[in-house]
Amino acid sequence: MIKLISKKVLLFAAVCLLLSACGQKQETPEPTPSATESNAAAPSGGTSATSTDSETGQNQENGTDPAGPNDQNNNDKQNGQEQPVNLYYIDHTNNVVPLEEGAEKKVVLLTFDDGPKEKEMIDDLIDTLDKHNAKAIFFVNGYRVKEKPELLKLIHDRGQIIGNHSWDHIDLNIETEDSVRKQIEDVQNIVEDTIGEKPRFFRPPFGSVNDTLQQIVGENDMIYTTWSNDSLDWDPKNNKPEAVIQNIMDQMHPGSNILMHELPWTVEGLDELLTKLEAEGYSFVDPRTISDNPGTGI
Repeated sequence: MIKLISKKVLLFAAVCLLLSACGQKQETPEPTPSATESNAAAPSGGTSATSTDSETGQNQENGTDPAGPNDQNNNDKQNGQEQPVNLYYIDHTNNVVPLEEGAEKKVVLLTFDDGPKEKEMIDDLIDTLDKHNAKAIFFVNGYRVKEKPELLKLIHDRGQIIGNHSWDHIDLNIETEDSVRKQIEDVQNIVEDTIGEKPRFFRPPFGSVNDTLQQIVGENDMIYTTWSNDSLDWDPKNNKPEAVIQNIMDQMHPGSNILMHELPWTVEGLDELLTKLEAEGYSFVDPRTISDNPGTGI
């Protein structure tokens, strides 16, 4: 009898042990850390694959791009964010004219010829332009670009606009057609090779023009222009900032296409000049808003 009871007790104990083991196996597994927790636990100074994916998804949801500044700039260009609407054209008198009613008429176009020469002068010019939220066309010569390509990159990288001013700064009016084409197209090529895009504007040295020259400029998809307001800073008699400023102000009119050069006295006087223009109600045309196809204008 005692043996029978002992066997029942042992059998009962074995069943309880078995049931206990089965219960442990059926417990809910420990949850794995969420993506946020994994990111928080990631070692400082390192990035896990999970955190990278999470950040990318979050940026996409917020409408931002995790790419670096250069990639973002390229995306902006592709999305048209750096392509201002056409507002103006350059007429046959070389003035800047609104394309439509509503565009500001009291504007000026700022241009600088014969560079790029010196980094310090270029930086000073662009510092002043930036101060006044102004853009300008820098009409460059090919031989100077060949000597100092880094200065062309500097102008471009700082957001200013490059124009074609021929290779050697010679009088194209007396050159053969082949020579004219080479003078123009060699500049187009070296500028594209240096900054990745070709100039949209052409200004002939000395303002010399003929039908052949204009035809070649058109074939290269450029806007031809000379100027309508000459600072005369190239004349030794005007090698003082006050003389340059006075010359420009004396000729000032809405739509002025102002000719200046990369010269010390022009650099020195630019801030005062732009301040005076603003005080008289003028604003500065962004060359990127000048149309290739002028239409009828106003």
